[in-house]
Amino acid sequence: MSALTVLLVDDEPLALRRLETLFGDIDDVAVIGTASTGGEAEERIAVLKPDLVMLDISMPQKSGIRVAADLVANPRPEIIFVTAFEQYAADAFEVDAADYLLKPVRFDRLRQAVERARRRRAMRDAADRLAEAPVAEARDEAIWVQVATGNLRLPIAQIEWVEAARDYVLFHTATRSYIHRISMAALGQLLDPQQLMRVHRSTFIRPALVSSVQRLGKGLIALEMADGAVVQVGPSYVHAVLERLGLA
Repeated sequence: MSALTVLLVDDEPLALRRLETLFGDIDDVAVIGTASTGGEAEERIAVLKPDLVMLDISMPQKSGIRVAADLVANPRPEIIFVTAFEQYAADAFEVDAADYLLKPVRFDRLRQAVERARRRRAMRDAADRLAEAPVAEARDEAIWVQVATGNLRLPIAQIEWVEAARDYVLFHTATRSYIHRISMAALGQLLDPQQLMRVHRSTFIRPALVSSVQRLGKGLIALEMADGAVVQVGPSYVHAVLERLGLA
């Protein structure tokens, strides 16, 4: 498997250096360039054709959101936004971002985001090779979510875990995240607890995808998911979670 090529885009030199350092500890990636403005990012993408672009949002000349929205590169690189501001999340997923990371970037979240981008890339390549293969229809219940081109019927069976994001929730799947306006309480009424279990006031997880349980002391635990995400369990949910996992 060839290394995933990465372009880093940020107008802060310290942020670029931090990303370069973090990427040095991720296997099978190659940082092939950097850019510090929106215009420079577009030029580097056109020339270098990276597999993945780590893209700051607030930059001179042109914002990262506009850069992603105006991309004409073929094949289109995966985009992971890196920003200090939460309020751009909805805009980021509207342009089909693979993930959205807040500064300062944590290594575990970066690695998770890169692996998601790698899977998306591999699945898109496979889809291009097998474009005429029949697509199986999902039979499970689904939720309609908004995407850049309209609305998408997202099968609940594809959702791996869910986290609250202010007035929205993020549905995390193996290949991307979808933002949806709904309260956690209302979502709890829609979801089958046998499929997606609430483990925190702001989180649901699919128990079958828990790969390990981290004991944090004082009776607290965290769950590592199959995609590498680490999810905190609320104190009032600990017993039920351990019981569900057969660890009580």
